[in-house]
Amino acid sequence: MTRQLTDRPRAAVEAKPAPAPRARWSARTRRDFFVFLALALPNLLLIAVFTYLPLFNNIYYSTLDWTLGSASATVVGFDNYVTFFTSSDATKVLGTTAIFTLVTVGGSMILGLLVALALNSKIRGTTFARSAVFAPYVLSGVGVGLVWLFIFDPGYGVLAWLLRGIGQQSPQWINDPQLSLVMVIIVYVWKNLGYCAVVYLAGLQSLPQDVMEAASLDGANGFKRFVSMALPLLSPTTFFLLITTMLSSLQAFDLIRIMTPLGNGTSTLIYEAYLQAFGAFNRAGYSAAISVILFAILLIITVLQLRFVERKVHYS
Repeated sequence: MTRQLTDRPRAAVEAKPAPAPRARWSARTRRDFFVFLALALPNLLLIAVFTYLPLFNNIYYSTLDWTLGSASATVVGFDNYVTFFTSSDATKVLGTTAIFTLVTVGGSMILGLLVALALNSKIRGTTFARSAVFAPYVLSGVGVGLVWLFIFDPGYGVLAWLLRGIGQQSPQWINDPQLSLVMVIIVYVWKNLGYCAVVYLAGLQSLPQDVMEAASLDGANGFKRFVSMALPLLSPTTFFLLITTMLSSLQAFDLIRIMTPLGNGTSTLIYEAYLQAFGAFNRAGYSAAISVILFAILLIITVLQLRFVERKVHYS
């Protein structure tokens, strides 16, 4: 009896089938792999050389006390970061960045959605209107900034001329720090709402019309159909625009550079980094630290959006 009990596990082990040998790559699999390398490797090399290599170099530069153009630099570790967060300018720069980003993102998306609803109407002239709305987005930021700078100029601008016609004085848009930020926000929203409008228009035209018509037959008016059905179905479009417009606003540079060269009230993180490196300070290491802070903010915002905001997106 004892012999039988000890023989059973041995027989079970001996009866266990041996693992199948790992199949070798076939000729077709090898060919597909080399085709993939031929197509992807150049792009990966370009990304590594022009994106990741500058990123890591910038992180290294942020640990240096380096004057732009100097042949020597001193390693200071995290002193540049400590200097920024303990300076009086940190609160102002971060606050300006937050205000500019929130207002431009919210304004562009809300106005873009309203414009998209108007452009979705089946009336004459919508094709021309769509082109006209989207045109500012593809125009040069430098050209747009120069034109609007002429409009807002308190001395000889178009807006000043119109206000003088009704007996009013033009505000000091350029010289007042608070008004200069409002000026840049207005121009930025005007330039970028066309992008949001076109993307929202594509989302509106992809909505299931049978569902919308069924809701209309059930007695739901236009506003109720929009709030209860269209907006939830547009959540993937809204999520996409939220990410892209927020990243774009945090990196806005050209309009600020043209309309307020000294950053008077409009020094966002990216523009403060520019002023520190290429302005009167020539503090390349300190500028690199500000750039790294901006990169960290962009990364955190993107991860949080993908982690939490995407949960509320309803994919059809």
